[in-house]
Amino acid sequence: MTLRLVILIASAAPVLALADPAPVALQCGRLFDSAAGTLQGPTTVIVEGNRIKEVAKGAVAPAGATVVDLGHATCLPGLIDMHTHLTMEITPAFYAERTRLNTADYAYRSVVYARRTLLAGFTTVRNLGDIGNQDSVALRNAINAGLLAGPRIFTAGHPIGSTGGHGDPTNGLNHEFAGDPGVADGIVNSPEDAAKAVRLHYKAGDDVIKIMPSGGVMDESTSGDNPQLTLEEIRALVSTARDYGFTVAAHAHGAEAIRRAVVGGVDSIEHGTFLNDEDMKLMKEHGTWYVPTISAGAWVAENAAKPGYYPPAVAAKAQAIGPQILATAGRAYRAGVKIAFGTDAGVYPHGRNAHEFELMTQAGIPPLYSLQAATIRAAELLRRDKDLGSLAPGKLADVVAVPGNPVEDIGTMLRVEFVMKDGAIYKRDGKATSRVAD
Repeated sequence: MTLRLVILIASAAPVLALADPAPVALQCGRLFDSAAGTLQGPTTVIVEGNRIKEVAKGAVAPAGATVVDLGHATCLPGLIDMHTHLTMEITPAFYAERTRLNTADYAYRSVVYARRTLLAGFTTVRNLGDIGNQDSVALRNAINAGLLAGPRIFTAGHPIGSTGGHGDPTNGLNHEFAGDPGVADGIVNSPEDAAKAVRLHYKAGDDVIKIMPSGGVMDESTSGDNPQLTLEEIRALVSTARDYGFTVAAHAHGAEAIRRAVVGGVDSIEHGTFLNDEDMKLMKEHGTWYVPTISAGAWVAENAAKPGYYPPAVAAKAQAIGPQILATAGRAYRAGVKIAFGTDAGVYPHGRNAHEFELMTQAGIPPLYSLQAATIRAAELLRRDKDLGSLAPGKLADVVAVPGNPVEDIGTMLRVEFVMKDGAIYKRDGKATSRVAD
């Protein structure tokens, strides 16, 4: 081959490139219009590349389109879980493993957890706390590069808390392992520490900030709800986060910690177990979102009754806090607090995220509202509603389908049959496609 011919072939590359893939027509029996909060009849979602080209009434297909028959199913926007922990899964062995497993062990496990989450219909997640050192940043990047199958991840890296508080990774360890974690580990004890911690998250490439203004259930300290960050520290965290374009999620069970977090300007309260009337009023005034995570509360309450499942301190807090969250979520809904869907997956097994829909219904939250909470409302909290959260022209092609009618039977959300993310099909006819490694 002559040099001249090589140059001619190279210059012709754009002309010889493969044509754009054929459009895909998803012919749905019903479609959830998340923006309107209604269920539509037969509808076709036409996808070109990784975007939705058109949403048309009835069963239609443009010339040359690949047709996917979902006429028996309800199509919804890709589901969004606003509170996950993809780099961990708490079992009875979890606490002993902290002194035995390495960061790489947790990273490999996270690949499995991410796959399960995607196949459950959750195409986007907010990851609010790593077990290792920024493992979820690497997981996010690998998924974005197409190396792994998993949801679109917006991660907080490790959470930010105070010495001995819920964010302190050394609670419960002996002195040999505990040491004195500092700002690089997410442990702050002043407004100055707080500002530096946020900047370190920016340096690490995180997407959101997670703070721990109250005690929690799953660490081995004694209180699950006491205040653990001052108002000044919270304000420093939030102010610095705003400078760097971060939203701030606040783990908070206790009423006083919730009050400080809301007054301090956080974007969302996670768990919110002991939300009182004053807290709810403040949240409405400040536009603060609530992410209940009822699933985690129910799971820990159930397993705390099993001897030896959790360490004694954890079991005691789980029995006191876990059963309260369902009722709190119902009260918050009736009070008009904005609610986004979140599960705390990782505290319980990954892939069961959709059980939260059933628990929200038990709390008195209507199915249509809970579906909005996991789609358009979650996208709004994430500040990605221009691309995510609804099925509309120009949005990213994230589509899931469930058999039957989820408004009549919310339990059908646990039986996701079809998953498309970014225009690629990962699950069809209830089975993972070749895009998902076995």
